[in-house]
Amino acid sequence: MFKELLKRKNTIAVVGLGYVGLPLAVELSRIFNITGFDTKRNRVEELSAGIDINGEFSKKELSRSIGTKIEFTDDPARLKAASVIIVAVPTPIDGHKIPDLTPLKSASEIVGRNLRKGAVIVYESTVYPGVTEETCAPIIEKFSGMRCGRDFQVGYSPERINPGDKIHSLTNIVKVVAGQDKETTELLSQIYGSVVKAGIHKAPDIKTAEAAKVIENIQRDLNIALVNELAIIFNRMGLDTRDVLAAASTKWNFLPFQPGLVGGHCIGVDPYYLTFRAQAIGYHPEVILSGRRINDNMGRYIAENAVKQLINSDRSVKGSKILILGLTFKEDIRDIRNTRVIDIYNELNNYGIRVSVHDPHAIPEEVFKTYGLALIEKPESNRPFDGIIMAVKHKEYCNYTLKYLRKLCNSRPVLIDIKSVFAKEEAIKAGFNYWRL
Repeated sequence: MFKELLKRKNTIAVVGLGYVGLPLAVELSRIFNITGFDTKRNRVEELSAGIDINGEFSKKELSRSIGTKIEFTDDPARLKAASVIIVAVPTPIDGHKIPDLTPLKSASEIVGRNLRKGAVIVYESTVYPGVTEETCAPIIEKFSGMRCGRDFQVGYSPERINPGDKIHSLTNIVKVVAGQDKETTELLSQIYGSVVKAGIHKAPDIKTAEAAKVIENIQRDLNIALVNELAIIFNRMGLDTRDVLAAASTKWNFLPFQPGLVGGHCIGVDPYYLTFRAQAIGYHPEVILSGRRINDNMGRYIAENAVKQLINSDRSVKGSKILILGLTFKEDIRDIRNTRVIDIYNELNNYGIRVSVHDPHAIPEEVFKTYGLALIEKPESNRPFDGIIMAVKHKEYCNYTLKYLRKLCNSRPVLIDIKSVFAKEEAIKAGFNYWRL
């Protein structure tokens, strides 16, 4: 099969054209014929016109492949021509922090209804161990009328895409692959190995690969939870957490994690997939859930400290005005999924504070649809403010001077610098009541 793919006689389909699927489709199109499928017609139309609203690819970059090497479509029947289908759809959690496999199940049904005999289906979505073989494969069997392992094979290769990161890109990160048999594993190794320069790691089985993916982000989550808890403790002691971390970092094996908000579709979500599965088999995870509780409450903690600083500045809390700079879950991207900045916004609103939010990257229509929040066009729009919260370290904000921010405010304003963009001494000298994690 691999030789036929190399000769572009067969096609690879990518299901889901978001932050994971699109980079995969574009990179693979350099070697293979690609069909990029998404159920959102507007997304397909934009990509076909060379427009990536997420900002990961320029029109020039997309135009190199459109038409000749890659076809974008919302027609599921186009999947019937694919000998390899890669599923890269979101795996979120619901309001009760329970894994929501609806997108994955829907994609599996679509694949099953449009499956070519002998095809290989690869999943990249983050899941708990067992989902690929115990949940997805049976759905494909049901809607295809075929049998897994005989008429089609499944595999798993966890995504490691870091949105906005041009250094740790798809081709520069080791790719883990696993198939239900050695032949499938080898095929996936050859396909991904054609574009991934960093190398391929063959996991012994699919469940191992699924587990490896989910613990990657759990490890980061727990390390950030640790420094967040330290920040809370040091704040009560009157110590500057950043100064403490700078001193501790002089030891060769100290891990340089920083306190902050933990949101997005990976670190803030993935731990709940493993804890859900762990509880289902009779084990209550203590450490993982403890870390999650700390990180999930940081938005409220920051808001409470903003209120304290307003009081210290002799401001009346109710009716005061605060500007939040940044809403996306991380810097220099448009993704607002599971952003924890919204927790700060909601908590401040509960105190009766009038909150304005600005973000140069977030899509206003998407923000309003998701959170019912109208972004302001410019930081100056609703000035003067009684306080500013530097929530996301966008490059645009890093170019702001303290003098500029001071002009946006009333006398004795509060500056909550979550990401430590500014030097504490300079901020105080500029007239701010300064606080940071």
